[in-house]
Amino acid sequence: MARTATPAAPRLLRAALLLLLLVAAGRRAAGAPVVAELRCHCLQTVQGIHFKNIQSLNVTPPGPHCGQTEVIATLKNGQEACLNPAAPMVKKIISKMLNKSSTN
Repeated sequence: MARTATPAAPRLLRAALLLLLLVAAGRRAAGAPVVAELRCHCLQTVQGIHFKNIQSLNVTPPGPHCGQTEVIATLKNGQEACLNPAAPMVKKIISKMLNKSSTN
């Protein structure tokens, strides 16, 4: 008793398992959070920049991406500069920016 349909059955089973794996992987990837960077942005910092040259300020607290607080200033000319969060001048800039945003 020879079966003629047996060579097609393993191929069909393999194809079905592959499709199932692809669907499961696609669903998992669709629900995963998007992380831009998993490292510190600021490798070098400056002690301060004149307040009038700063357009906006972004303060990132320590987290899984980086173990230190990062202060990134976007300048009016479009460049970004990493500021030392422990520098007295930077602390003044942060308080001025907070006061500026709270009065608007």
